[in-house]
Amino acid sequence: MSAVTARRAVEVVVGLIGDSSGRWLVNRRPPGTPLAGAWEFPGGKRQPGEAALAALERELREELGIDVLEAEPLLTLEHDYPDKRVRLDVWHVRRYRGDITAREGQPLMWVSVAECRQLALLEADWPIVERLAALSRVPSND
Repeated sequence: MSAVTARRAVEVVVGLIGDSSGRWLVNRRPPGTPLAGAWEFPGGKRQPGEAALAALERELREELGIDVLEAEPLLTLEHDYPDKRVRLDVWHVRRYRGDITAREGQPLMWVSVAECRQLALLEADWPIVERLAALSRVPSND
């Protein structure tokens, strides 16, 4: 067993937020962070003992200033980077309240699935892009 697989995975939640045009929200990782400059779907690390949905609600409130009203689990995946393993709990955010703003100064962009394929996206997020094409409903802003 390699050192990477022997380590416990970093638990991460991801929120897929779409718009009425079939585009999906991504943000760019800021300078000074691991994998700086790469694009990713919004979310972040779960705190110890925190439920996945609670972590999603907290992260999207902190990063984007929105309150999740309805979200459903979409998929769970693991990915090995050279220095760590991540476990992503990916949620489809169907409804939220508030206006999306970059509360941590991160660049935000709405992209189609085709445009996602052209981005310098985090490696762990590529399986998510493949699932996006199958989603037909998008969240509404109440």
